[in-house]
Amino acid sequence: MRKVLFIDTVHPILEERLTKRGFLCVDATKKSLSEIEKELPEVFGIVIRARFVLNEEFLKNATNLKFIARSGSGLENIDQLFCKEKNIELFNSPEGNRNAVAEHALGMLLSLLNKLNQANYQVKTGIWNREENRGEELDGKTIGIIGYGNNGSAFAKKLRGFDVKVIAHDKYKAGFGDHFVQECTLEAIYHQADIVSFHIPLNKDTKYFASEPFFNAFEKPIRLLNLSRGKIVNTKDLVSAIKQGKVIGACLDVLEFETKSFETFFEQHLPEEFQFLVQAENVLLSPHVGGWTRESYFKLSNVLADKILAWDDSQN
Repeated sequence: MRKVLFIDTVHPILEERLTKRGFLCVDATKKSLSEIEKELPEVFGIVIRARFVLNEEFLKNATNLKFIARSGSGLENIDQLFCKEKNIELFNSPEGNRNAVAEHALGMLLSLLNKLNQANYQVKTGIWNREENRGEELDGKTIGIIGYGNNGSAFAKKLRGFDVKVIAHDKYKAGFGDHFVQECTLEAIYHQADIVSFHIPLNKDTKYFASEPFFNAFEKPIRLLNLSRGKIVNTKDLVSAIKQGKVIGACLDVLEFETKSFETFFEQHLPEEFQFLVQAENVLLSPHVGGWTRESYFKLSNVLADKILAWDDSQN
């Protein structure tokens, strides 16, 4: 029997479809790391989100492991090089939540421009101040998208109904420009963008991509969106750029200070830069829920099932 260990909770459609195929799906969501390690030699597949880091030390005991399925897009908590050496297939499901991320990005941006968060709070606390809550329109602005994969392209699609110019840069892609988006260099984004949105993975090349040299490179003040990974943005440098007027607003669904367990975020010591973001009226924060909708919960698992079963078919 091919045993698949579910380390994190995902939509039950994945277990249903794998079980129907003949896999033995085992719930390990409440088991400790040491308990899971004891089971590894007999495990055929692993399903995970971000609960544990699957490094070489952990994976070397999984001598019969054939695949790891990551519910979501990022694979930074998995030793990809080791998996490649051991012919362990890696599956992720960025297609499952790309629409959710795109809608969340657009929602945050429109809320920021129209000061909806601030206005909502003021009215509910008895303050009626129209002039202070005068908004700014999206139309006519240039939006620079950095990273044109599933999420970046989905965000560009959502912007089609606005009279905006959308330009996009992707270090690893070419030839994706069309009627709605203009492929460009990073320098073009520095020169033209009013708004910049990150949709890139976290790796050694992208960690702290948005730091002091990045912010200094822009010709005009920008608004920044980050719905990728928290460590793409150096928070200290972002705060400095906001204070200097180089960044005039930010929408952050992810934060540099996130821990593996999101629920323990506020149990750690948080630096003064975070306190600045919390108090800044031109900064919107959300708890890494950009791709966290009812619909995406199903789609993330269904996409994984599609990929695992297609791979399984190819092995026979």
